[in-house]
Amino acid sequence: MNTVILNGLSIQMRKTMNRITENLFKKVSTHSPDIQLFHLDEKKIAPCLGCFSCWIKTPGHCIIDDQQEEILRALAVADRIILLTPLVFGGYGPELKKVLDRIIPVLLPFFYKVRGEIHHPQRYPRTRSLGAIGFIERKNPEEIELFRDIVERNAINWAARSTAIMILEGDETDEYLMAESDKFLETLEGKS
Repeated sequence: MNTVILNGLSIQMRKTMNRITENLFKKVSTHSPDIQLFHLDEKKIAPCLGCFSCWIKTPGHCIIDDQQEEILRALAVADRIILLTPLVFGGYGPELKKVLDRIIPVLLPFFYKVRGEIHHPQRYPRTRSLGAIGFIERKNPEEIELFRDIVERNAINWAARSTAIMILEGDETDEYLMAESDKFLETLEGKS
């Protein structure tokens, strides 16, 4: 089983959240020895042009030649995707949002219905799990609800077999983090 971790935390946030992310990586590595970790703020990734060339002119490949291609290749074969992000108005942080805006090459430009809604089929049929960990300064129920909704919508778009969401403030105890990490990974694997 391989895991792709898209770390949308800034270098400063990574230092603050180091204890949390180290615990998560340790737990993930016991279940998944093949981990690809992308620190998105260290990658040169341009924003999406919205040109749809990745569907029409160069199917499956973005016309922008940057480090996003490495991420797309990893996502295409991932069994598990974990997103780390600050919550920004209930959504993803800017580095992760930029990457997620550019993942449409892994989808086909056709339509099908899922639960009465129109979605795009996967270019590379694969079942995967999607997990997201959002870091928030102060608990805000509206932002948390919006974040959960966005992640669940992405899970539908990616045809995820299971979805796990965890919200952290950063001042949690080690015992709490261990318990929540276990629950997160169990949910990610569809065991709860």
